[in-house]
Amino acid sequence: MRYNDDFYSNLLDGLHDGVYFVDLKRRIQYWNQGAERISGYDAGDVMGARCMDGILMHVDEKGVLLCTKRCPLKRAMEDGKPRSKGVYLLHSSGHRVPARISVSPIRDGKGQIVGGVETFHEDKERLDVLHRVRELESTAFLDPVCKVANRRQAEMVVDSTLREFKRYGWPFGLLFMDIDRFKRINDTNGHRVGDKVLRMVAKTLIGNIRPFDFVGRWGGEEFVATVKNVDETTLRSIAEKLRALVEHSAIRVGRKKVSVTLSIGATMVRSGDTFRSILDRADGLMYQCKENGRNRVIMG
Repeated sequence: MRYNDDFYSNLLDGLHDGVYFVDLKRRIQYWNQGAERISGYDAGDVMGARCMDGILMHVDEKGVLLCTKRCPLKRAMEDGKPRSKGVYLLHSSGHRVPARISVSPIRDGKGQIVGGVETFHEDKERLDVLHRVRELESTAFLDPVCKVANRRQAEMVVDSTLREFKRYGWPFGLLFMDIDRFKRINDTNGHRVGDKVLRMVAKTLIGNIRPFDFVGRWGGEEFVATVKNVDETTLRSIAEKLRALVEHSAIRVGRKKVSVTLSIGATMVRSGDTFRSILDRADGLMYQCKENGRNRVIMG
């Protein structure tokens, strides 16, 4: 039985995963509906462009761009070996989405490599976190601008996590995060762009925490996160990952890109901590970041 091109196109469009093909110059030749859903980019916007031309722009958890020397798809077309990797792709809205990619070379009838295919799907843990956020939509605990938990919910979560520590001894870390030079964003581009930047940061944060951790908007350009069952080394690693992913997120305003960085104060809970003491300590560490050049994590 033979099938025409429409059959295969409909088959690929029916997949939940994103799928796209490139030629040897990495120009996109096909982009399925799964790719549109996960990335936010319509097929008509990307066909003929290269995946490295500001479309997916994969980075690793340290924020290192993979599109040049370390591109998995490029390497698969060079050595003929399939591979898979966890990456963070750039959504059309500007935030970073954790994804698992698999890449393979495409060969013609003579066995020559003529292109490559990449499939990608969202990290399951991210879907669990986003489901929790959707549950907040019917309550009074959702921030209307950022679509993450608001300060009221954040205070409740910090308080309950501290109570768990006092009762059961379960360690946790607190991150106090502030967008650097946010006033300049509003003054230069207006508050509508400022709100978009807030949403971009919030989506990057909420999309890249673990299912049992928490992120909420504290107010203005500040966010807090509780990170459970960690030591100082793991807490720093998580904070650095979030910092790097925000740094490598961006929204488009006309022909220019607008990006921001975070200053993060990170601290582990201590015996004798109160709700106020742990928040004040993390807040103070965040201000040390500002004084030391911004876009960094300071532990204490």
